[in-house]
Amino acid sequence: MTLTKPTADIYIPNNDALDAALGTVTHLGIGAHQDDLEFSAYHGILQCFEKPGMGFCGVTCTDGAGSPRAGDYARYTDDDMRTIRREEQRTAAQTGRYKAMFQLDFTSKEIKGGINADVIADLTAIIGATRPKVIYTHNLADRHPTHVGVAKHVIHALRGLLPSGYKPEAFYGCEGWRDLDWMPQSRTQVLDVSEREHLAASLSGAFDSQIAGGKRYDLAILGRRRANATMFASHGVDEMTAAMYAMNLLPLLDNPALDLKAYVEGIIEEFKNEALATL
Repeated sequence: MTLTKPTADIYIPNNDALDAALGTVTHLGIGAHQDDLEFSAYHGILQCFEKPGMGFCGVTCTDGAGSPRAGDYARYTDDDMRTIRREEQRTAAQTGRYKAMFQLDFTSKEIKGGINADVIADLTAIIGATRPKVIYTHNLADRHPTHVGVAKHVIHALRGLLPSGYKPEAFYGCEGWRDLDWMPQSRTQVLDVSEREHLAASLSGAFDSQIAGGKRYDLAILGRRRANATMFASHGVDEMTAAMYAMNLLPLLDNPALDLKAYVEGIIEEFKNEALATL
């Protein structure tokens, strides 16, 4: 497979041939930054971990050069961060038993500055080669513009593949730089991630440059999942110990003419009406 950037990285943790590895993928996670998959697409990683006949593949779109840094990492240059974050992502892929890990090496500016044909081409090639049953990416109401940029590119790539007869069975826009507990429950996809809390901790721990570098994502993400599990239903006992919330993005493929802004606006309008009716 030829990707746009000559510096893009394709990593196969178990050393299979690329075609063989991609042929076993059932769940695909597409994130903006190194560690986004482990936080936002963890449901897919967990679904496939040591499960016969199932396989997770990851795609990280940006190069990691603009990461915040402090402490031992304060002296690191952008190039240093790019190198170490790529290695951390490879470590996470090995820990999570991914079938394959793609790092496309685009800059954030290339992702969030509008629709980039090169990004679409790379995502189309990867999705077309894996044809997964389930796809995870960022949600369209995320606060981080690069996250939203990635989600938009994924939707464009998938809409371009519809004439070939491919459409995933499930397509999730997951929490990142904004919780999704504001969405009406009828709109909220609740993903149970109660199992293997130690795996979640190990995956988070792979990104020392972020955690020791000034961002305690490991505590924040696990705390959010535990809070989601308890706070979803006010009149029932907990049915899970950790949960992720996601926006259902499949309607955007069922109706390719549906405008992305109009779709999100509809969800926000439902939230507004629900909140005001309760008041």
